[in-house]
Amino acid sequence: MNNSSNNNNNNNTSGLQHRFGLLSLDGKGRNGSTNTRSSSAAVSSSNANNVSNSNEQRQQQQQQDSLTSYYNSRGIQQPAHPRQESQSLTMDRGKYDYYDIRNEADPSSDASASDEDECWIPWFCSLRGNEFFCEVDEDYVQDEFNLTGLHTLMPYYDNALDMILDIEPEEKERPLSEEKQEIVEYAAEMLYGLIHARYIVTSRGMHAMYEKYRNGAFGRCPRVFCEGQMVLPVGLSDLPRNYTVKVFCPRCHELYVPKTRQASIDGAYFGTTFPHLFLMTHPELIPPRPNQNYLPRVYGFKINESSLYYRHREDPELAEANRQRRNRRLEGRK
Repeated sequence: MNNSSNNNNNNNTSGLQHRFGLLSLDGKGRNGSTNTRSSSAAVSSSNANNVSNSNEQRQQQQQQDSLTSYYNSRGIQQPAHPRQESQSLTMDRGKYDYYDIRNEADPSSDASASDEDECWIPWFCSLRGNEFFCEVDEDYVQDEFNLTGLHTLMPYYDNALDMILDIEPEEKERPLSEEKQEIVEYAAEMLYGLIHARYIVTSRGMHAMYEKYRNGAFGRCPRVFCEGQMVLPVGLSDLPRNYTVKVFCPRCHELYVPKTRQASIDGAYFGTTFPHLFLMTHPELIPPRPNQNYLPRVYGFKINESSLYYRHREDPELAEANRQRRNRRLEGRK
């Protein structure tokens, strides 16, 4: 009788041990022998975990039910759970855990943040159509001597200068209206252009324009016999709002209209001095004059210089000499 009861107890103990994973592959306990105390501890810890998990699930279900009843009472469609929009499952210590991929860095947000952090001068020079401009050093802009007389040429001079230097307005100042803000932005572009015209005739400015000239940023001469000679920007006046920018060819010494993107830039932003002073500073960049000129022909024959074809293209002195030559020929025939 005692043997049968002992066998039953052993069978129950081994069954519990096998159920809760306390037996090794050889049928013994983890320490080589059965341990009823350890098995009871494992059972109690497992029950505690199950109770805590069930409590958490019950609380979450209650919260979800309360939200559902709130939306239903007001006739509002319940939004999707935020974790259901974009989530991925990852393993963490043997349990499934939620990981919201929206917390990852968004490259578009980084790009927008970098655009906001970018200074005004590099931003302005990088705009489409402003390829002729070089970046003026902020030290040059901050020197008041370099800005002498410019305050008389535009409204909101101080606001425009603060915009160029990225100086935030003080909190005490009243914010400008949208109309005045547009005027300030236009004044900032004009102010920078006039500062640019003064900067590019300095040593640092010429070095910056030299790099752009070497890269062909100003374009090439459209004249056939100039063979793609690179050109330089020039203005027909040093005062703004008079003429748009032109390009000067160092080979044929003629002016041309630049590409459409740059054709609307004010010529005063480059001035009348820059290309000529630039070539005098870098005489090795002066190309030889073209040794070939176009000669108009009719059926293969050159047109005589005394023809009326050239009457509007001749020099006044040469035109007068040709006229006298024609008169002498007519008198000789008589």
